Amino acid sequence: MSEEVFRGIFLVGFLVGSVIRRIYTWGHWRREAAVDHRSALDSALVMLSSLGLVVAPLLYLATSWFDFADYRLPSCAGAVGAVVFVPALWLLWRSHVDLGRHWSAYPQLTPEHSLVTTGVYRRIRHPMYAAHWLWGIAQVLLLQNWIAGPALLVTLVPLYLVRAPREEQMLLEAFGDDYRAYLRRTGRLLPRVRG
Repeated sequence: MSEEVFRGIFLVGFLVGSVIRRIYTWGHWRREAAVDHRSALDSALVMLSSLGLVVAPLLYLATSWFDFADYRLPSCAGAVGAVVFVPALWLLWRSHVDLGRHWSAYPQLTPEHSLVTTGVYRRIRHPMYAAHWLWGIAQVLLLQNWIAGPALLVTLVPLYLVRAPREEQMLLEAFGDDYRAYLRRTGRLLPRVRG
């Protein structure tokens, strides 16, 4: 397959992911937060990850600005990227469905918030982050460019390292022993292997 085909596959996946996010996050900013741990750092990290998720890939696809940084992988790498994109999108969709009205772009809890431990959350505490890690791997393989390719993985690292522990602490404070039990039986990004 050609580089153009891989770019096209990425664009289709990007559009599908954007539609999923739009459908399931519409109106979330209007919800009242009972617990709000949002900070300037959170806003900066979300904006940084948007550079890797949206800005760099779209600039690469729409302009020739980053062409000097192209690299070539065997065509099977692009095929693997296409295959990896499928579970990334499924996990993004499923985690939004399972979270429902409890989703927020920032560490917040609504007055009616409950601990979600069903669906993909039954085995993984952060399936949405897992979806974005898979998306980042697909992006590296489909957009073979030293800027646009790894942009999501690079910008996701600080977001994940800062936010995941803060989100878990917030949920621990809100749900106490129920969340402690949930921590023991689930993995952060992958299902916990039983001994």
